[in-house]
Amino acid sequence: MTTPNKTPPGADPKQLERTGTVREIGSQAVWSLSSCKPGFGVDQLRDDNLETYWQSDGSQPHLVNIQFRRKTTVKTLCIYADYKSDESYTPSKISIRVGNNFHNLQEIRQLELVEPSGWIHVPLTDTHKKPIRTFMIQIAVLANHQNGRDTHMRQIKVYTPVEESSIGKFPRCTTIDFMMYRSIR
Repeated sequence: MTTPNKTPPGADPKQLERTGTVREIGSQAVWSLSSCKPGFGVDQLRDDNLETYWQSDGSQPHLVNIQFRRKTTVKTLCIYADYKSDESYTPSKISIRVGNNFHNLQEIRQLELVEPSGWIHVPLTDTHKKPIRTFMIQIAVLANHQNGRDTHMRQIKVYTPVEESSIGKFPRCTTIDFMMYRSIR
């Protein structure tokens, strides 16, 4: 059982993207849920709005399945949870599983969340501290605070490392002015 890397309250994972070391790849995946209330599904989980959320509708464990078309390198999973807004709907125990498909998923992390508020950064690394390569990620909500039945998740982001250029090594340009001109259109 591990504790996730907590960021300061309000720390946005988009700050990771601004460093140029990772990029969000959730849009390249096919997302599915074990259940959801009408109007509280995948679209709300991925809409970049912290006021909307996925709400499960059924028995535990509640599952979020993220499937990629090809084997994909994944470095970090970021989950937004807010105990003050969601109370008994807030996850307290989460399992992260990876594999090629539903039939060979292996648990790589199990997290205990204590009244989370903000972004939770979960590094997805192998035993050598390298990012994992997988076709599928499954997030299983095993328990909620106050023994709640259904769950709320407000946002989930999936990040891959940015590979170095094969043309040559250039210094990292991390200011906003530099980042505006870092790629050719």
